[in-house]
Amino acid sequence: MSELLYAKGLSRFYGEQAVVKELNFSVKKGEVLGFLGPNGAGKSTTMKMLSGNLSPSQGEIIINGYDLLAEPKQAKAHIGYLPETPPLYKELTVAEFLSFSADINKIPRSAKKKAVESVIERCGLTEVTKRLIGNLSKGFQQRVGIAQAIIHSPAVVILDEPTSGLDPIQIREIRQLIRDIANEHSVILSTHILPEVQMLCDQVQIINKGQLLFSDTIAGLRQQMQSSSLLVTLLAPPDVSILTALPAVNLVEQISPSQFRIHYSPDNDPSEAIVSLSVTQQWQLRHLSSEQHSLEDVFMKIIQNEQEH
Repeated sequence: MSELLYAKGLSRFYGEQAVVKELNFSVKKGEVLGFLGPNGAGKSTTMKMLSGNLSPSQGEIIINGYDLLAEPKQAKAHIGYLPETPPLYKELTVAEFLSFSADINKIPRSAKKKAVESVIERCGLTEVTKRLIGNLSKGFQQRVGIAQAIIHSPAVVILDEPTSGLDPIQIREIRQLIRDIANEHSVILSTHILPEVQMLCDQVQIINKGQLLFSDTIAGLRQQMQSSSLLVTLLAPPDVSILTALPAVNLVEQISPSQFRIHYSPDNDPSEAIVSLSVTQQWQLRHLSSEQHSLEDVFMKIIQNEQEH
């Protein structure tokens, strides 16, 4: 099995209400899967189910070949989990806490010292090993949280809103750390921060109200962001029906008497036809530019399309 994590038909109900409904996905080694959605979309509930902290109402989860429901101990041994609020003992030093984390993950005594030293170095904690966790900045506490999640070299690392509440410098450092972790593990990242997905993820899943609205690679998402509309200014424009009849044009919005937004099929840009006709039909073309769609535009469009159905 090439997938380190595989989930099928994942659902969670509270009474009649479906908080998560029929999610399917898989993650391979070296991949980062981004769960993107507004607050309350069901991201944290999904993370809790994947980490074995919450039983799904239905569906199956396979972690590195082990069924999480049928073989929970074996499956959980291959999971590293950082909840939204890191599970830290703030009265311990960093070194003490990571030693404890090694113990509860059943790292053999002979390998424990090396595991602790390795994770301290990987997570940039060398300068704070003897300090109490409660006295550290939020950024360093988040690093400690990530360190406890990866100390036993799990196949799958699940991170729930890992940069929440951090300042811009801390966010950049944590994102770099996540990139490094992804080289050796499968990473599942829950976030509502759009740039985080663009910067870190190979696959993207957009969920809202517990339902999967979009599932594709980051390349597929970027393709959705490519321009598929033109802004055109014509001082002597034809009737809108003439513009609408152009090849590949799907819709024409009239913004003002002389300005139009022309929506077209992504692989068939009508710019050349518009320029050519402007000359022969004397439409007096003054402006033509393509509109670039941001990730936010794509995200809002996906969410709004779902709400309209």
